[in-house]
Amino acid sequence: MSKKKKSQKNKRISANKPVAKKEAVLPIKAENNKAQKATSEDKRAAKKAIVLGTKKKNRLPVVSLAVVVCLLIAGGVFFMSRKEQKTASVADVVSSEVSTTTVSYPVSAFDDGQAKHFEYATHASDAVTVKYFILKSSDGVIRAAFDACDVCWRAGKGYYQSEDVMVCRNCGRTFASVLVNEVKGGCNPAPLNRKIVDGKVVIQVEDILEGKQYFSFL
Repeated sequence: MSKKKKSQKNKRISANKPVAKKEAVLPIKAENNKAQKATSEDKRAAKKAIVLGTKKKNRLPVVSLAVVVCLLIAGGVFFMSRKEQKTASVADVVSSEVSTTTVSYPVSAFDDGQAKHFEYATHASDAVTVKYFILKSSDGVIRAAFDACDVCWRAGKGYYQSEDVMVCRNCGRTFASVLVNEVKGGCNPAPLNRKIVDGKVVIQVEDILEGKQYFSFL
């Protein structure tokens, strides 16, 4: 057989043989999995962001309310402290006449209904500063009392005025102005005798000294 015929025969055989096709292997499935995973993670992240955003929104009113409450409390404390300071210091503007037996004040000094606080310092060896207040109550009567009571006197805090009541700085109990000089004992302001003479509130020194027991802390 000639070489030419062999060559042609081989070509025919090669043409009849099945040829394995080389298919391109693409990571389609892997890419699909990645896409699904990314979508799932995006959904979770979006859901988490919504939840966190809701929590932050829900927390904001609570925080705001807490801030408002704190400011109100601070304002109340400041107001009360200012009020107490005012009540304790107004006596500085009231003129008085002091003798060896009496202490007197002009009745007009109490027309505003505000309690005025005063001090009387003894000059004995057992020096004690006796504190008391005078006010014109809502019924128009001028009243006086020691700035102490039978119960809380050891605390040495006394009283301050809030509208028409006197308030114990130690226990917080309140006492109507019309009951000062009328009710005694317990936490009521200890009564102090006084008289109205010729347009003046007159208090005997010996009556003031009766209150030394409330201000001797030794």
